[in-house]
Amino acid sequence: MTEKLISIEAIAKRYPAPGGAETTVFENLWLGINRGEFVCMIGHSGCGKTTVLNILAGLDTPSEGVVIVDNQAIDGPALERAVIFQSHALLPWRTVLGNVSYAVGAKHKHWSKAEIREHAEKFIALVGLKGAEYKKPSELSGGMKQRVGIARALSLEPKMLLMDEPFSALDALTRGTLQDEVRRICLSTGQTVFMITHDVDEAIYLADKIVLMTNGPHAQIAEIVENPLPKDRERNQIHKHTDYYAVRNHLIDFLVSRSRTFKDEIAGKPRDTKNVPLVRPVAETSSASEPLRIRA
Repeated sequence: MTEKLISIEAIAKRYPAPGGAETTVFENLWLGINRGEFVCMIGHSGCGKTTVLNILAGLDTPSEGVVIVDNQAIDGPALERAVIFQSHALLPWRTVLGNVSYAVGAKHKHWSKAEIREHAEKFIALVGLKGAEYKKPSELSGGMKQRVGIARALSLEPKMLLMDEPFSALDALTRGTLQDEVRRICLSTGQTVFMITHDVDEAIYLADKIVLMTNGPHAQIAEIVENPLPKDRERNQIHKHTDYYAVRNHLIDFLVSRSRTFKDEIAGKPRDTKNVPLVRPVAETSSASEPLRIRA
């Protein structure tokens, strides 16, 4: 039986607009994330993806609703929810070991220097940076800097890892390598992850579930796609899975057209926003030309 770790309940985000009006970025969002689950959120710029992530991190607050983590409402930042940003956000005067140790020391204030170092070195090795412990950020490539950021976040052993398009600025080869590393680490540690991305292929490769957001303003969750690929998927094999092109085409079709028209599709129709349907691609839809079948 799966255990729910995160419960997003009816959250909305609104900002004041000129003339006393109000701008609603998104509204009435409901989403549950199970322990050990990797969830990606996809949507066009302006739908509030980063705002949702910031609310989960405790860096922002919803205008309405609540987010509950492990049966407690979020009321601010906490080391149990670690964030990996688009940029590495490293301290330039500290070495790789210094950057990771700084985070470890912030969480484990009563540890000795030797304990902090040992713990930091374990996660530096986990992301493949053993031997680079004493290099400063200026001596590292972009991919290596992101590895340090990942090691720093994982060293906190958080309940939830929040990822804000962490690979978007990297070249394709480095991006693929880091995706492989993150997937390997999360599978081995059972890490719970919430990630926002614009990359359909990245979402299919990494996620257990893919949350599709309509366009803003007044964005909402349109669908939650359950990834049909096996948990132990491999990059060079996923395109051979019978459901791969069906789910890929479904995601692209949503981003290209339905994200804009979804509100018109449901206009005037009653909708249970607490129970957004899971879209489950099935084996019979293996042909890219066939329509995707949906089981609600």
